[in-house]
Amino acid sequence: MLTAHLTRIGLAANPGLEVPFYGTVSHGLVSLVLLGCWLISLQVHKAYDSRLVGYGVQEYRHVGVGSGYLFAMVAISSMALDLDFAREYVLIAFPLGTTLILTGRWLARTWLVRQRSQGRLCDRVLVVGDNEHAETLVAALRRTPSAGYNVLGACVDDASTDVVAGVPVVGTEADALARARELGVDVIAVSSSAGLGAKDLRRLGWALEGTDIDLVMAPRIVDVSSSRVLPRPVDGVPLIHIDTPDFGGAKFRLKHAFDVIASAALIIALTPVLLVVALAVKLSGPGPILFTHTRIGRHGAPFKMLKFRSMVDSADLQLKGLLAEQGTSDQPLFKVENDPRITPVGRFIRKYSLDELPQLFNVLGGTMSLVGPRPQVADEVALYDSAAARRLLVKPGVTGLWQVSGRSNLSWGDSIRLDLNYIENWSLRGDLGILLRTVKAVTTSDGAV
Repeated sequence: MLTAHLTRIGLAANPGLEVPFYGTVSHGLVSLVLLGCWLISLQVHKAYDSRLVGYGVQEYRHVGVGSGYLFAMVAISSMALDLDFAREYVLIAFPLGTTLILTGRWLARTWLVRQRSQGRLCDRVLVVGDNEHAETLVAALRRTPSAGYNVLGACVDDASTDVVAGVPVVGTEADALARARELGVDVIAVSSSAGLGAKDLRRLGWALEGTDIDLVMAPRIVDVSSSRVLPRPVDGVPLIHIDTPDFGGAKFRLKHAFDVIASAALIIALTPVLLVVALAVKLSGPGPILFTHTRIGRHGAPFKMLKFRSMVDSADLQLKGLLAEQGTSDQPLFKVENDPRITPVGRFIRKYSLDELPQLFNVLGGTMSLVGPRPQVADEVALYDSAAARRLLVKPGVTGLWQVSGRSNLSWGDSIRLDLNYIENWSLRGDLGILLRTVKAVTTSDGAV
């Protein structure tokens, strides 16, 4: 606002703004009023809601919406009332201020997430529900420490032990309010399976009036993005509309176009890196520079996936013996611990995912996507159940949620869950986010082998 104000003073031919039916108003007062209105607009649009801070995109979205609404009103008012003052504010203050606010939020979030990962600055939570759903809810909250939920205990009616997902069972569902007060929790999280009826939940909400305890309801649906969910209250009943997944149409044509353009640009930009890695692989020992391996693509169609060779020549012939030796030949995720077939050069290029760069040519050719499920071999696909088979509805990706959420450290179950989450909730914005997170995962070699 100060930058826009100084620019306005430098360009203005008069010391103030002529307002119809009022008179002259100083530019300084105009800037102060707009600054106050900006803060109010952010408040109205929940940009300061502590429940949205630190996790998800809502915080950033509310900042953008609150800022956009204000300056749209400024531009419209300026045009409608024929006031010559909006140009500098709309062209300077709006983009510069919004960018700085978002940057500040990102820096603050980075610090906050680091604190929360160490167990600080979190809401203390009491989970209420049956054993199965309480376990699922506790696991979800623990997988996402950046959301800021620290589960202290659970109130479960059908608990077979005194622990649920590593959390102590502190009572039954009917004891939830008393246990919440004893533990001093900030949030009571009630799963959809809780035996509390509508009247019980209403009474619980009444009992929490005047306290600092929030009541959170966890619906039965899981792994559904907010973009597919439309809440619609009907006569006091909160109906939730869920869009069904769509694996074709305009949005996937957009995805294909983005893949082709982005992969071509990356190949051109990374040509020096490709040449250096190719030379290093050539000098690392006998064998081809590129390793081609048959993987299963969309709708089960096989294709040749390209990688820089990171293992000794004929490494495939040793795979079954090594899997049998470590006792995992019957598991779908074919991984060898401390794989002796990897060369020293191969270990380095794997650490930073340089071995996967030739897959950009697969993307350019249409057999892979930049972002998607992990590409699988035929023997792994043969072990798929009906849920895992849904991975074949889209092209496999060079990177994906599995790449930015642990890479080789993921279990088979987690790998499937992340891939299905991606497939059913795909968006171009989500792809861009995964690509940015991939850069961080690769540069920190998090979970690499």
